[in-house]
Amino acid sequence: MLKFTAEHEWLKLEGDVATVGITQHAADQLGDLVFVELPDVGAELTKDGNAATVESVKAASDVYSPLDGEVIEVNQAIVDDPSLVNSDPQGAAWFFKLKLKNIADADGLLDEAAYKELIA
Repeated sequence: MLKFTAEHEWLKLEGDVATVGITQHAADQLGDLVFVELPDVGAELTKDGNAATVESVKAASDVYSPLDGEVIEVNQAIVDDPSLVNSDPQGAAWFFKLKLKNIADADGLLDEAAYKELIA
């Protein structure tokens, strides 16, 4: 199940683990990425707290944690090659996996239709 935030993060929920990345819209707005900084595995993130940083030729931008949880995996591939985020932001270029503290909190996030309305 895919969920979205108003800050342009997407989450793919599988049980109590959410794979998190930025949306195609966000990647398009940022332009060509040149740097990605990810959280440490084991880091405790809080909803709307800073989780990662991306830098493009235009600007630096924060990526926020969509929910409370613990980082259990990060995607080293996008650190090594930030352009992956531009080419496949909602696929191979996921940022981190979060073990959720409370899976029911995901109900408060946007579904795909609501997100598309937001960016329209």
